[in-house]
Amino acid sequence: MATVTSLCTVFPILTSTFSKPHFVPLCSPTPKRSRIITSVAEDREIVPVSEDRGTQVEGFQPLESKTEAELHPGLTSSSTINAIIVLGFGTFAVTKLLTIDHDYWHGWTLYEILRYIPEHNWIAYEQALKANPVLAKMAISGIVYSIGDWIAQCYEGKPLFEFDRARLLRSGLVGFTLHGSLSHYYYQLCEALFPFEEWWVVPAKVAFDQTVWSAIWNSIYFVVLGLLRFESLTNIYGELKSTFFPLLTAGWKLWPFAHLITYGLIPVEQRLLWVDCVELVWVTILSTYSNEKSETRISESASETTSSTSNQNSEE
Repeated sequence: MATVTSLCTVFPILTSTFSKPHFVPLCSPTPKRSRIITSVAEDREIVPVSEDRGTQVEGFQPLESKTEAELHPGLTSSSTINAIIVLGFGTFAVTKLLTIDHDYWHGWTLYEILRYIPEHNWIAYEQALKANPVLAKMAISGIVYSIGDWIAQCYEGKPLFEFDRARLLRSGLVGFTLHGSLSHYYYQLCEALFPFEEWWVVPAKVAFDQTVWSAIWNSIYFVVLGLLRFESLTNIYGELKSTFFPLLTAGWKLWPFAHLITYGLIPVEQRLLWVDCVELVWVTILSTYSNEKSETRISESASETTSSTSNQNSEE
């Protein structure tokens, strides 16, 4: 006992240890760690975040928006092809018109060359009419119907060189194969039906043109374009039925005034050239009507297919 008492006197720390257990709390603050965290927080710069989601935060690079050419690489190549086609044909046409007298330029001044260009081009056109009138008129109508459809596509909102080549080709093909040849024989028929020189002949020809002939040609144009788009006869008939009278009455706002000149002043062989100049406006209307109905029908059928598919998926 004396020995134990002496040990406790010499080592008092043992007495407190043995007599009372010491528990270290797990969540006790550690001053050293607190100082480290505080120093790190002070050294780090706090970046305020704006409530606007579009504000750029420092240290983050926003995603760059892709251009339309990057999203649709085929669109750029198609526009390039269209530009090459247009510039190629335009350069060829302008060159042919300007060099009509290149065989006779020797000794001519620039003024003489420019002076005789319109006159000699007109003489060349009249010679082509005498040599092959139907082919000459077919070529003019094909060019006019192609340009008219191009104007229609630009009017609908497409950029200048992003036109639909297949659609333009269809319109030009209809103009070349049908409008030029049929118009040639129609104007001869019209002269045979009204072989008079009275004052009422011109109004009668205009009335006949804007009822019988316009109805026939508008129907031919719609049906042939529909067949070239590989549409069914039912769809073609539906589009023709819905646009027949609106298109016919729309022509009455333009053609009666133009045809007073056609049948009153223009000779028979020159009529198609004058009519084709006015056709640049009319083909724009025709092409817009025809393709608008077709595109509307295609979009409606696509939306119906999508809705039916979604309904089937929801039922499953």
